[in-house]
Amino acid sequence: MVKRRGWLEWEAEQARDWISRPQAGDDKYSRGVLGVRTGSKEYPGAAVLGVDAAVRTGLGMVRYLGPRRAADLVLQRRPEIVTVSGRVQAWLLGSGMNASTRTDTVTAALAAAFAEGLPTVVDAGALDLLSRAIGPTVITPHAGELATMLANETKPGSASQIAENPGEWAIRAAHLFDVTVLLKGAVTHIASPSGARLTVSIGPAWLATAGSGDVLGGILGALLATHSDQLETDSASLAPLAATAALLHAEAAILASAGGPIAALDIADAVPRAVAALLDP
Repeated sequence: MVKRRGWLEWEAEQARDWISRPQAGDDKYSRGVLGVRTGSKEYPGAAVLGVDAAVRTGLGMVRYLGPRRAADLVLQRRPEIVTVSGRVQAWLLGSGMNASTRTDTVTAALAAAFAEGLPTVVDAGALDLLSRAIGPTVITPHAGELATMLANETKPGSASQIAENPGEWAIRAAHLFDVTVLLKGAVTHIASPSGARLTVSIGPAWLATAGSGDVLGGILGALLATHSDQLETDSASLAPLAATAALLHAEAAILASAGGPIAALDIADAVPRAVAALLDP
């Protein structure tokens, strides 16, 4: 593991320990169930991308609970997805939503998910509800979203300031909000209140494409669902799980790209190969 200025570069040797292999006695419930509230009328594709990535990362079931049009698109892509409420072991919330246009019904549904106290990935249009989180939580903002979160704090930072020194701002946000922060960028920085400082820097520049963050959210949500029992007593596991998700995301992009341009769904398609390569180098 490479160390630089207090940050540790997360690599395959460490990440493979955070991938759950199914055992002979497992069923779809014991392998992890992820609840997903993402997508909107304006951005239904975010739901498709996150769900597709979650399924391909390796869990037992995904429950998608979102707008009708997004649900229809999700089922067209992945007919195995369950679209009725039920028990879940982790949540992915907010991708493809806009806090300023979110309806009261959607806000109430997000609040109810937070209230369950389960391991949760909070993205995009649910970041403004972070104060409602009571379980192990990872937020996945980019610099602009983090700037918005900090706008009313004592020491706000602009998107450009955060992009110039992402590590410092990730640490600051982790302590301020008391959650694990996965700050997206050319180098992904993961910081936790307990002191974890991890980076992932192998992703190709082609990874900067619309929907890429939605895929990352799905990967991370799946990892939280498969480690839900561990997270009940060990919230420090959030940082290595977040770093492993970022690494899988980057490795999938490398496989999908092969040196050329990619779209977000290409990254999701390559996730099983990235998992296999990680488990069996």
